Amino acid sequence: MTTEKDIFHEHLKRTRLKRTDQRDLILDVFIGTEGHISVEELYELVKKKDPSVGFTTVYRTMKLMAEARLAHEVRFTDGRARYEHEYNHDHHDHFICNNCNSVIEFYSAEIEKLQEEIARQNSFKIQDHSHRIFGICSNCQEKNTSIGVAAVRSYS
Repeated sequence: MTTEKDIFHEHLKRTRLKRTDQRDLILDVFIGTEGHISVEELYELVKKKDPSVGFTTVYRTMKLMAEARLAHEVRFTDGRARYEHEYNHDHHDHFICNNCNSVIEFYSAEIEKLQEEIARQNSFKIQDHSHRIFGICSNCQEKNTSIGVAAVRSYS
């Protein structure tokens, strides 16, 4: 079975870049994460294991992992690039809360089927896509409702 390391090392060969212990460490740390991680957050995790690794090395290695399709870049409400695992992970889309910036991953077979049909009708070949739906999460809706109720009660 092909591993993330195999894919990454093959990508380094194709791009004529050297395999280094630092790049391997960055890959290992990334593989050990879940969710959506920024380069800054990944750097902090890597630095705990090897303080000699520089931010630029982490940044460039993250870009290499994205080129190798091991990681996928996503941007949410704060505009920062974050990365999530791509290799051996199922496709999903995102609900993003405009209030607290929380992210809810979801998958909809109906949406996937509909976009494929629309692409077919337009003679368009989809290579990749990302759905980001912005709104207010249930926690923030509840907080806003309870705040509004408390404010009304205090004025009555």
